[in-house]
Amino acid sequence: MQIIENFEKIKTPFKNSVVTIGNFDGVHTGHQYLFKKVLKIAEKIDGTAIAITFKPHPARVLKNSGHPPLITLYEQKTELIAAAGIHVLICIPFTKKFASVTADFFVKDILVKQIGTKAIVIGNDYAFGKNREGNIAFLKKYQKALGFDVFVANWQKTEKSNTKISSTLIREIVQKGQVGKAAKALGRYYQIRGRVEQGRDRGGKLLGFPTANINLTDELSPKKGVYAVTVETGKKMYKGVANIGFSPTFADHIFTVEVHILDFSQNIYNEKIRVNFVSKLREEKKFNNIEELSRQIGKDILIARKLLKE
Repeated sequence: MQIIENFEKIKTPFKNSVVTIGNFDGVHTGHQYLFKKVLKIAEKIDGTAIAITFKPHPARVLKNSGHPPLITLYEQKTELIAAAGIHVLICIPFTKKFASVTADFFVKDILVKQIGTKAIVIGNDYAFGKNREGNIAFLKKYQKALGFDVFVANWQKTEKSNTKISSTLIREIVQKGQVGKAAKALGRYYQIRGRVEQGRDRGGKLLGFPTANINLTDELSPKKGVYAVTVETGKKMYKGVANIGFSPTFADHIFTVEVHILDFSQNIYNEKIRVNFVSKLREEKKFNNIEELSRQIGKDILIARKLLKE
């Protein structure tokens, strides 16, 4: 996939561009449905499948506070969009100046003139441009005059509750610790990434279970608790148990993400690892002593081994 981070340098329009536009935070199954539709249309007209996104998330520019935590940071988002098969990702730097661009200018000068758009695929609630004036009705008003087609993709919904799958929904269920439910909406396990750093040197020595302590770089964290996980380090995948929280037994009130990787003894300090959350095992709990905590970790590991075999 070609990644373009300075769209102003696009001098020649792409061949028969089929475009979808969005923040795509999480690259969830709703986004994946859009990408499949883009690819299908592009194949039909021998065109280029293009996704347009923004960096940073517009809410971070337009809101002084209260912007949502990101489900996927930029690195992972680009990997997931590439894995979906999109040919070109255009990442537009989002600034207050760009926020003032009208929908009219965006469609005529950027989508049609610069990118060469022949078809646009959007969700049925998406809007863009100043004051969100670029909605479905707006696009359909221009499609004949500017020579592009508009395709509206239906919402993708959850299996049981029939709720629209959205980035907002996924944030809510991840923050509740419902990682199994999140996996269905995402089409994969929820993942955090981080660099392994020196911990407080008590996992192996005091508890008998060495842990990789992660400096969390992702902004969305699952609810405090203990989880069965898989761990990607380098090109290998391992099973593990992760604890997220404040280690109440030790009463040091420091938020940590600690991962015990099963059947693993390598030194991975300063390496970047990826942790995929498969299932929540239990809530975080304060134990009476270290021995009691250690016994519980042993039980957690047995349960995780069983879950991760299934």
